[in-house]
Amino acid sequence: MDAMTTQARAAVAGAVWPIPPERMAEVDLEKAAWTEISELIAMLTPQERLAPGYFVDPVWSVKDLVGHIRAWQVEARQQLIDIGARSYRPRDIDIDDRNAEVLHALRGEPWERVWDRAVAARSWFLEAWFQLREPDDVAAQWVRKAGAEHYAEHLPRLRVWVSELIGLRVRPPLDERDP
Repeated sequence: MDAMTTQARAAVAGAVWPIPPERMAEVDLEKAAWTEISELIAMLTPQERLAPGYFVDPVWSVKDLVGHIRAWQVEARQQLIDIGARSYRPRDIDIDDRNAEVLHALRGEPWERVWDRAVAARSWFLEAWFQLREPDDVAAQWVRKAGAEHYAEHLPRLRVWVSELIGLRVRPPLDERDP
């Protein structure tokens, strides 16, 4: 792949930085998965984005999912910046505790703010990733933890949940007490 092709593909991926050809496959995966998440969410009404049921235990809505993805993008961005600055120090993160903190913090947040912050966090995450001059295994781990691989963990359930919510819109009432 020549440099011009790489630059053109980087522009399509939303990047303004040169992306090495060896990273383009992962960039393409991230973009495709983010696009699918965005398109699924766009199919929902504002009320459906807040409806509990994406997960049941603990109870998550689509808003909670978006906040969760954002939190891991923010974390990965910081780790990638540290890796690039050669100041990275590995540390253990209790995933369940971190997810519970995020869920708690989202309780009073409106959808628009959560979505806007997630879009911004993705941009910052991508910026930190694309600016790495010498990505290593640790950087790749953080990219997987916050990028395409992480999205792929959530997409199957999101597809089902969006389908269920849309199905509720179009089903006839069961009886006069059913809205």
